[in-house]
Amino acid sequence: MSEFALLSEPIRRYINDKRWESFRPIQSAAIKRIMGTEDNYILVSRTASGKTEAAFLPILSKVDFKEPGVQVLYVSPLIALINDQFLRVEDLCRYIDVTITRWHGEANQAAKKKLLKQPEGVLLITPESIEALFTNHPEHAKALFSRLKFIVIDEIHTFLGSDRGMHLRSLLSRINDLAAEKKPRIVGLSATVGDYEEPKRFTGDPANTKVLIDPTAKGINARFKYIEQDAEYTSAFIEELYNQVKDSKVLIFPNTRGNAEEIAVKLKRMSERKKGHPYFFSHHSAVDKELREYVEEFAKTNKRNNFCIACTSTLELGIDIGTVETVIQIDATHSIASLIQRVGRSGRREGFESQLLLYATEHWSTLQSFACWELFKEQFVEPVYSPEKPYDLLFHQTLSILKETNGLSRQILLQKLQNNPVFSRFTTSEVDFLLDYMIKSEYIEDLRRELIVGVEGEKLTTSRDFYSMFMSAVMLKVIHAGVTIGELELTPWLAVNDNVLLAAKIWKIADIDMKAKKVFVIPTNDGKKPAFTSGSGDVHPRIRQKMMELLNTELNKDEADDSAIDSVNEIRLLFKDFRLDHLSTVRPAIIRHKEIDIYTFTGTRINKTLFFLTRTLHLEANLDDKQSKIILTATAVNMSELVENMRHQLIHIKQHVRSLLEDMPDAFPLSKWGVYLPVELKVEYVLHTSFDIPGTTAFLEGLQLVTPIPADAVIKE
Repeated sequence: MSEFALLSEPIRRYINDKRWESFRPIQSAAIKRIMGTEDNYILVSRTASGKTEAAFLPILSKVDFKEPGVQVLYVSPLIALINDQFLRVEDLCRYIDVTITRWHGEANQAAKKKLLKQPEGVLLITPESIEALFTNHPEHAKALFSRLKFIVIDEIHTFLGSDRGMHLRSLLSRINDLAAEKKPRIVGLSATVGDYEEPKRFTGDPANTKVLIDPTAKGINARFKYIEQDAEYTSAFIEELYNQVKDSKVLIFPNTRGNAEEIAVKLKRMSERKKGHPYFFSHHSAVDKELREYVEEFAKTNKRNNFCIACTSTLELGIDIGTVETVIQIDATHSIASLIQRVGRSGRREGFESQLLLYATEHWSTLQSFACWELFKEQFVEPVYSPEKPYDLLFHQTLSILKETNGLSRQILLQKLQNNPVFSRFTTSEVDFLLDYMIKSEYIEDLRRELIVGVEGEKLTTSRDFYSMFMSAVMLKVIHAGVTIGELELTPWLAVNDNVLLAAKIWKIADIDMKAKKVFVIPTNDGKKPAFTSGSGDVHPRIRQKMMELLNTELNKDEADDSAIDSVNEIRLLFKDFRLDHLSTVRPAIIRHKEIDIYTFTGTRINKTLFFLTRTLHLEANLDDKQSKIILTATAVNMSELVENMRHQLIHIKQHVRSLLEDMPDAFPLSKWGVYLPVELKVEYVLHTSFDIPGTTAFLEGLQLVTPIPADAVIKE
C-alpha cells in the first residue's frame, strides 16, 4: 500500500488541495513507520525537508480525536517556534476539525480556559509551562496529559545534553505516570544529531525507539575570508559586508547579541548613505517579541525586496522565514551542530544550493572555522554529554513532586524518583543523603508519615523562577514613546545619557526606573553595542584536533581566498620550529620572556581541567580557550615533570575541588539549582559539569610537551 493510501481521508484531501506531487523522503519513511508500528521515532533530516508534516500527517491520521482528552502534545524549545508551527499545524487540523491550542506565558488565556473545560485536540507547549502545570495546577496537568497518544518534540537536539533537556526528560516520565491507559508514543524532530543513541535514551524507552534518517544532502557553496577587526567593526569591514548583502536576502550570524546590533545599525547607515534599501534588522532574545515577529513575517511574506537580518540562535532553529539566499557567519561557531543549523537556513527552495560565507576577524577563528567546515563535510556532529547523576535536577524535581502531590511518604517519593529514567543511576543511599540534607535545611518538612515542602522550599516553589532550569540575568524593558523596543541587561555600566544600539536603531538613555525595571530612551545618532553576559559554548576536542591537523594540510583554494589562507599561515609560522607529527600525544610549548605557552589543541572542558590542575600545583597560570592555550608565568619548567605532576593531581582532584569550595563557595559556576546543594554534592556537580575527568585522563596519557626543534637539528625522513 502506498504512503498516501495509509493516511486518513481528510489528510489525503489536504495533500490534494496543496497539490503535492510527491512526499519528501523523510515523510514517506515516517508515514509508513508511524502508521504501521507502535514504536517511538526520531526523524533526522535537513532543514526545510518537511519534518513537521512527516510527523503530523501520520499522527493526525492515526489518532481518534473523538476520544476524550488532549490527544497530541507538541513540545518546543521556543515560544516563537510554537507560534510559527501553530499556523502550519492549524491548517492541517482544519481538515479533520480538530482543536489546536497554544499554552505558554504569552498565549491567549480564553483559549486555555476553554481547553481546561473540554480537553481535546492538539496542545503546543514549552517544558517550563509543563512544569508550571505540575507545580501550580496538578489537576490541570492530569486533565491535559492523562490521555495523550503522541508527544512530538521539535528540535530535539537543542534539549540533548542540556539542563533543560534533563528537565524535560523528567517531565516526560511524570506525564507517563499520569497515563490513563498506555504511555504516549514519542516522535522527535531534528536536523542534526551526532549520537543517535542519545535521542533514543531521551524518550525513556530506547529499546522501542527507532531513528529514521534522510541522508539526502543539499549542495553548499562555501567561501572563507579573513578581515582583521578591533573591538568594533571597521568601516572597511562593514562596506565589505554591505557589498555582499545589498542585492540579496541574507542572514548574518555574528555569535553575540551585541555584535548583531552593531552590524545591523552600521549596515543600515551605510545603506542610507549609498541610497540602498532600508530593510536591515536585528533579531535576538533581547529584541521585543512583537518586533521579532514583525521581522519574521516581513522575511516570510516579502517577495520583492531584499533584506538583511543580523541574528543569533533565535533564527538558528526552524522558524519559517521564507527564502534566504545567503548565510554569513562571522567568526567560528563553537560547534558543528550549530553550523549545520545555520547553513540550513539558506537555499531552502528545491534546486537551490545553500550559500555560506564565513568571515573570520582573528587568526584562531579562521582556523576553527576551517576545522568546523571540514568536520561538517565529514558528517561529524559532536556527541552530547548528559550527566549520569544530575543532583541539581533531583533537588528541583523532589520539591516539584512534593508540591504537585501535597506530600508523600518517603518510601513512595523514593520510588517515584527512582522510577524516573533521569534518576535511575542514583542509589537509594544517594537519594536519602539529599533528602536528609533537604529536611535539615528546611527545604522539606518531615511529618513522620509524609514529607511535604518545607519553609525554605516554599520560597523556591512559589517563585516564577521555579519553572525553569536556566538562570536569567536581570533585564530592564526599553521603552520609547510608550512602545517597548526590547530589553537591556542590568550591568554596572548602564547609565543615563549612555547611547546604545537595540532593534537595529540607536537610542539615548533618558531615564532608568530601577523599581519598575524600565529604561526610557529617545532616538539619537551614535551609540555603542549593548553588553550581554552569555557563554560562548564549549568546543569539542575533535574540533581542536582537526585545527591541529589542518596546520599540516593544504587548504582548499576553491573555498578559501588568499586572506583566509594567509591567516592560517600566521598560525603555522607560530609552530614552524616544531615537528608535530604525532597528533594524538604531542603538543607544542613555546617559551617566551617570563612565560610558557602550552598549546593543548583539545576541548574546552579538558582545558578547564588542565588549567585547574596547574593551579593545584601552585603555578601562576591563565587559560586562553580560544587559542586552546595555557599560559604559565614562569621562565623554566620541566615539561615531563609538569605532565607527571598533573597526572598525580588529577587522581586527587576531588579533594582539591572540595577544599576550594569550602574556602570559596563561588569558586566554580554552579547551575540555578546546584547552588542549593550541600558541599559534597556541589563537588560532584563540578566534577561532572565543569571538568572532563575521563577526557583529561586520556589526554594526559602519553602526553609529550615539546619545545621548538633547534635550528641546526637534522630532520631524518
